[in-house]
Amino acid sequence: MNEHAPQRRAHSIRLVRYAMTATATAGLALTAFAPAPAPASAAPRPDTVQQRLDALVKEDGMPAALATVKGRDGRNRTYTAGVGDLATGARVPVDGQIRAGSNTKAFVAVVVLQLVAEGRIGLDTAVDTYLPGLVRGDGFDGRNITVRQLLQHTSGLPDYMDAPALADFTTVQYRYFEPRELLDGALTQKARFAAGTGWEYSNTNYLVAGLLIQKVTGRPYGEEVTKRVVDRIGLRHTYVPAAGETALREPHPHGYLRTAPDAPLVDYTAMDASMAWAAGAVVSTNTDLNTFYGALLGGRLLPAAQLAQMRTTVPAELLGDGVRYGLGIQSRPLTCGGLVWGHGGTSPGYRTRGGVTEDGRAANITVTVIPDAPTGKRLTDAVDAALCR
Repeated sequence: MNEHAPQRRAHSIRLVRYAMTATATAGLALTAFAPAPAPASAAPRPDTVQQRLDALVKEDGMPAALATVKGRDGRNRTYTAGVGDLATGARVPVDGQIRAGSNTKAFVAVVVLQLVAEGRIGLDTAVDTYLPGLVRGDGFDGRNITVRQLLQHTSGLPDYMDAPALADFTTVQYRYFEPRELLDGALTQKARFAAGTGWEYSNTNYLVAGLLIQKVTGRPYGEEVTKRVVDRIGLRHTYVPAAGETALREPHPHGYLRTAPDAPLVDYTAMDASMAWAAGAVVSTNTDLNTFYGALLGGRLLPAAQLAQMRTTVPAELLGDGVRYGLGIQSRPLTCGGLVWGHGGTSPGYRTRGGVTEDGRAANITVTVIPDAPTGKRLTDAVDAALCR
């Protein structure tokens, strides 16, 4: 959930807000390239993607890097580099499960927009219509914030990740948080700006969106994500963790938290994902994320009208040059022309970047420690190289 490696506690939490997007060692030996099971096929020799992953491990000190790339030929290729478990030296599982962080926001936005298509939610209706009296604070009021503004981060709501309760991730690794407890951490802060007058990434927006889904459907948000997205398009390795569930269900690389520049890495693979909830709890794989974004952009999850709304963007330069944010999805220019559409995400221990192009190319790359700013840029550049080769 950090954009850069934390330098101090307060700095770490501020970065978390932007890294759940979208969204916080020494060089390690590389594992051998592992062939992927069907239907994905392994690259026959190191190529641009493999070289980029190798560099993220050897030069940037990432414990592991793994990727799935769907090329112009329509074939999926999987890649691994590094060590899957620093304690045992185990190899990186091919297409292993990872905590997908703020990719969760795209799943949640799809559910909200499906409910819009069904006439159960109004995109430009005030949040207070559905959650009366819930969102009130210093400079913000749910009567003046629309559902669209939640999904597009133009609400001005402060980020609950800045609350003191989340100042030290090592103390809350296995702590359960109720969504309302997280929301209270935002409501004690001041608004970032008046609703509709600016853009700033805030996990609180999707915390409220999850509560909105539950109020309108009468069911847990995770259940709706599973029924309306995961099961609908057959994402076999993607799920919303159950309450109290801390371990990943399938083979996975371990994820690590860097608490200070020179501190030993903390194994953060197992955790209570309630701290992320509807803003970042989804577990997935690089291949499933490619499938999800491909299905979304291909019109398999939303009617044309709602997909068009989702792809209507505003500038979000804080996320990178040329980045624009829609409703739970963002676009980034490619060096070879065109855009990549996706979201990206960060959870303690994992950073994922990627998305899909208009012509069906797709790439998702994950590293297993939250990188610093230069390494994070090289991760994003690796996605560009994978899509532009």
